[in-house]
Amino acid sequence: MNSMAKIGGTLLAFSAVAALLLAGTNQMTAPTIEQRNLAASNQARMQVLPSAKEFKKIDASKYKSAGVSTVSEVYQGDDGGFTVKAAPGGYGGPVEITIGIAKDGKITGVAIGNNTETPGLGAKAADPVFNGQYKGKAAKEIKVIKSGTPKDNEIKAISGATITSKAVTSGVNEAIKVFDVLK
Repeated sequence: MNSMAKIGGTLLAFSAVAALLLAGTNQMTAPTIEQRNLAASNQARMQVLPSAKEFKKIDASKYKSAGVSTVSEVYQGDDGGFTVKAAPGGYGGPVEITIGIAKDGKITGVAIGNNTETPGLGAKAADPVFNGQYKGKAAKEIKVIKSGTPKDNEIKAISGATITSKAVTSGVNEAIKVFDVLK
């Protein structure tokens, strides 16, 4: 029994040291990670609303009445347009997307951020062939079709990744709801 307690104590000591080292590393790298996330968010906003040079964060109380559950932040550009960041649930988990909507009600772009979608399938949501379909569409509800030629309010799903396609479209539709409330 004594050797069992000795082994347990040794294991506890090693685990405690490892936990302290991990906590220290996390604390040291947290500011750098936060800066990189902020830079990536700024870059996504500029990508989806290129006509804006400056962005002002909109208070969540102004758009939460739209019934949007996946929207995490909204910014208004100095050009009068909006960028909306959402994270709807895809096949492999949340899909972070940033949507730009111009003052005139046209979608100016969709950028796909962090996601855990299947490589070669759902991860294709980041390809311009897919997310470029939203650009120029009117800010009205968009639907996903599996085949055929999409109409003005439709986009064609990624082959083999309908769940991801519907998730991205769900995020875009939530951005449209936010735009309708804020315009």
